[in-house]
Amino acid sequence: MAIDRTPVLKRCRTLGMTPGFVGVSKESFRQPRALRRKKSEYGLQLTEKQKAKFIYGILERQFHGYYEMAKKMEGITGANLLILLERRLDNVVYRLGLASTRRQARQVVRHGHIAVNGKRVDIPSALVSAGDVITVMESSRSKTYFKGMSESLTKQAVPAWLVLDAANVSGKVDRFPTREEIDVPIEEHYIVELYSK
Repeated sequence: MAIDRTPVLKRCRTLGMTPGFVGVSKESFRQPRALRRKKSEYGLQLTEKQKAKFIYGILERQFHGYYEMAKKMEGITGANLLILLERRLDNVVYRLGLASTRRQARQVVRHGHIAVNGKRVDIPSALVSAGDVITVMESSRSKTYFKGMSESLTKQAVPAWLVLDAANVSGKVDRFPTREEIDVPIEEHYIVELYSK
């Protein structure tokens, strides 16, 4: 399995975004270099695609697969693409506050600590559906990482399309998100233009 091991702060600086969008609270104090020339149309499109891939932790082949799925769905392709990315299990675990970053959420899912509708799921890219209940496995609740999590979850703000049950360390997908509820700094129409060539 290929892993992107690029330093987070360096990558954020290159893509022109704050590290908070990937869940990192650190900041880089290095001065950005002045751009020598204006970015081309292709450069803008490529940067937006790289941003989306970096934020959600996806490599090219899988990302292109999501684009093909979004293209076949009804509605606007770019918005459908972001909705599909938000529906990934690792992203939902991150949005519910069960992990502080998407990378950590991916690891929590991969290690088998998460159950969807009572069944253990260890595939971070699994897409959740409306009505799915995401919980921490009963056997995992005694682990150090999950002890005392219910208290910290009470202060957690979750998106409107998710319902958090802090007492039971679980959450429910109430409905699919709309484009307006997705707060990532991506202009998805550039991605669609790039793949449409």
